[in-house]
Amino acid sequence: MDLIAKWTKVYNLTAVRDGNEMLTHHLLDSLAVVAPLRRELAKLDVANSAASGERPGLAVVRSKFSLLDVGSGAGLPGIVIAITCPDVAVTCVDTVAKKAAFIQQVAATLRLPNLKGLHARVESLTQPYDVVCSRAFASLVDFTTWSKSALATHGVWMAMKGKHPDQELAVLPESVKVFHVEQLQVPGLDAERCIIWMRG
Repeated sequence: MDLIAKWTKVYNLTAVRDGNEMLTHHLLDSLAVVAPLRRELAKLDVANSAASGERPGLAVVRSKFSLLDVGSGAGLPGIVIAITCPDVAVTCVDTVAKKAAFIQQVAATLRLPNLKGLHARVESLTQPYDVVCSRAFASLVDFTTWSKSALATHGVWMAMKGKHPDQELAVLPESVKVFHVEQLQVPGLDAERCIIWMRG
């Protein structure tokens, strides 16, 4: 939070300047996805182990998974996930070079070897990620279309949204399968939040 506040004075990372608001609207909002993310990673771990004939750990995320945070901006939720899930390799991609540089600075300052900032357009990425996520980035159609080449064959999309996006869900192509719409409770935030979980 301190790093976001410091860099925002120069680079305008976020419109939220108040500390309490930053805590609820940014940090706690991002923290709310950590438990659901771990649950999905545990499922992927079981599936991967079954495919390879290994015996999975009991609801434990053993292996290092990869997550791409699209249009990361101030690194939300990517940085928060990297801090709370050291077993997940997090790449935060943004088209704005200063924002990608901020992520790199956070990775160095907080000593997060599992965090990387990347200055690029998501459409240009072809490395496969287990989870491709976004927070207040774009419509579901645009998000899934632009990031399809970065989603691993077994991977999942995790789209953080406010209110239940009925209209966006209605226009998704048949190739995108929504398998769960998860309501989130964010402490101190009196607003609707949900995760749209999808597969390609």
